[in-house]
Amino acid sequence: MEKRRSDDRTTLFPAPGERLTVSLTSLDKRENFNLDITRAQIKLTKATYQNRARQAIMLMRLDLDGPPHRNPDGTEIPCPHLHTYREGFGDKWAVPAPPNRYPDVADLFGTYQAFMAHCNITDPPRIEKGLFS
Repeated sequence: MEKRRSDDRTTLFPAPGERLTVSLTSLDKRENFNLDITRAQIKLTKATYQNRARQAIMLMRLDLDGPPHRNPDGTEIPCPHLHTYREGFGDKWAVPAPPNRYPDVADLFGTYQAFMAHCNITDPPRIEKGLFS
C-alpha cells in the first residue's frame, strides 16, 4: 500500500544511540503506519529500519550489522537481512537483504532512503542527514 508522511515537520536522522519514529498514512488516510529508525550506540554501523501498521504489526524490517537471524526452519541468515510480514509467523522469517535494493549498507542514510522506497513510501517524511549520519 502506498504511504505518505503525516505532517510537514523536518527532523534529523538519528545520531548513534538514538531512535526516531515517524507517522505515515495511506493515501485515503484510512490506515496509519509508523517508520522506525534505530541506531546502536557503540557499534556505529548497526541500525534497524522498520515499517509498522496498526502500531504493532511489523510489515518490513531491515537489520544492518547485527547478529545473524535464525529462521523457524533452523537456517541462519547473516546481516544485513530483511524481515517481511508472513501470515502466521509475523516477523520470524528473514532473507538476506537484496543487494540490488541495498547496494551500500554502510551508508546508513542512503540505505534508509532505499528502505522507504522498498516500503512504498511515495511522499517520504522530511528527515535531514545530521552531522553523525
